This record gives sequence, structure tokens and C-alpha cells, in this order.
Amino acid sequence: MVLFQPMTGGSLTYVPLFTKSIAGAESNVAVGLTRLGVKTRWISRLGTDPFGDQVLSTLAGEGVDVSAVTRDAESPTGIYFKEFKGLGDPTVYFYRKLSAASLFTPESLNPQWFAGAKHLHITGILPALGAHTAETALEAMRIARKQGMTISFDPNLRRKLWSEERAREVLLAMIPLCDYFLPGLEEAEFLVGEHTESDYAKIFLDQGVKVVAMKLGERGSMGFYEQECIKAEPYKISTIVDTVGAGDAFAAGFLSVMLDQSLSDKSTAIDTKLKLALERANLLGALATQFKGDWEGLPTLAEVERILSGAKNITR
Repeated sequence: MVLFQPMTGGSLTYVPLFTKSIAGAESNVAVGLTRLGVKTRWISRLGTDPFGDQVLSTLAGEGVDVSAVTRDAESPTGIYFKEFKGLGDPTVYFYRKLSAASLFTPESLNPQWFAGAKHLHITGILPALGAHTAETALEAMRIARKQGMTISFDPNLRRKLWSEERAREVLLAMIPLCDYFLPGLEEAEFLVGEHTESDYAKIFLDQGVKVVAMKLGERGSMGFYEQECIKAEPYKISTIVDTVGAGDAFAAGFLSVMLDQSLSDKSTAIDTKLKLALERANLLGALATQFKGDWEGLPTLAEVERILSGAKNITR
């Protein structure tokens, strides 16, 4: 989507000026991974409008492969607005009904878009967008599975986009098709009711998930694999500017480490990788809250290594 952010706080009713950028869960992850040295391809549909042009040029400029993007001359590119009213999460307003992406169908998926890839990342936002996008998301996961790819799934619950009953039904159907499941505590409770972190993990692992990476907010994160449980402490920050996009940053950090690890490896190597993946994910999630924007503050690999090593940043 194209994102409009007010230049001042207060109600959107009276804010006169906005800045314009792009945003979207999957594109945020693609940019985050690309900056960390992982080659990515973004699959989507955009209108043949200036907003679609901006999305394409921005992602291409970040090094994301956009060759699998379809342009629709009859449907617009989605947009959304943020509203900042003091402290706390911003309120967001989506305008995506009948957008190009909302008209995705299973038949419009081209298996060649997945050629040469080893992993698919998908979120719970696509299935919420239109009449056929839930089946499109499921079909994308099936295509990836047939081609031997691993799959990560972030439920990324957006209550404004669909009913709770439909959201729960579709998201639960997607879980058995993924290898890496990345829920937050609120999302886990939404899906299966109130449980402990360990019980959530067991429920999801019993559905066929290989690794559960659970986001705990200011308490860090926990990773679960077979009978193993690994806790990663949060990366401490003093202030929060904007929390939108933090979950996508977490996903990028996590996957940038785990994609180098074979899930068939039964040695202690996966435990070590999982710990590193959670620590990097916590760092990226924290850094994402320091910027007013969904992806602009995502770090490069060199910046991540400098921060984790404690090296001092020389600015002049």
C-alpha cells in the first residue's frame, strides 16, 4: 500500500499535511531481509496508478525483486493512513476494498513466481483482503510445499479487515501448512483461547509446525522446537515512536538467521541458531519502534553486527 502519515499529531479530521511512503507486512519483511543480505522476491498486485509506481520503484530501489508483480488497469493500489493522538499505538485507517491486491485469485498465481526460491513468507493479511484471497493464500502455501520450499507464517491479525469468526477459521487452516509460526501472545489467545506460552507452543507444534517463535513484547520472545524451549531477552529501548511494523521487523530478523538452518538437522545446531534468530528478531523489532514509518528504520547487516558487538558508531 501507499501510506500517508500526518506531519503533526492530532485528529485526521484537522491535520492539513501528510508525508507519503509505502507500507505492507510482506513488503516490510522483504525490505528487512534484503538489507540483511537475503535475496527476496515480492509477489503482489498493484494498480497502474502513480501509487503503484511508487510501491514498485521503492521496493526495486531497496533491491527487492518485483518481477512477479501484476499491474491492474481497472483497480487501484491500496492506501492507508495513520493517526497519532499522543502516546501509544497509532490508529490506522485502511482503504483496500476492491484494490488490485484484494482481487487476487488462486488462478492468478503463477508457479513460476516461486521458481528458484527456497522459502515462502506469508501473513494473515492477504487472506483478509477479498472474496478469494483466503484460498489464494492457501494455494500459495500449497505451491510452495510442492516445490520443496519451507514456509513461515505470521498471523498478523487485522480485526478491521474481517470478522473474528472468519479470521479464526482461515488462520487456523493456514497453520498446518507452515514450518515457522510467528504469533504474538494476543494472536495465539485469539486463535486457541487462553493458555500458557508452553501450552500455546504444544498446540501449534501438534498441528505440524516445526518451530514456533512467540513474540512477547517487552518480555522478549520464546522459541519452541520439538521438546526444546529457548528464551531470548528483549533489546531494551527507552522510548517508542511507532510500533507499526515491529512484528514484520521481528520476522525479518528471525528468518535471516533461520533460513541458513536445515529443519532436518537434529543436532544442537538448531538450538544455537534459534537462540541467535530470536535475539536478532528482538533487536530488529525494537529498532523498528524508533522510527515513524513501517520499514525505513530497518538496519543493514553491518549495523546489526555493530550493535550486537557493542562497537561504537562513528558519525563524524
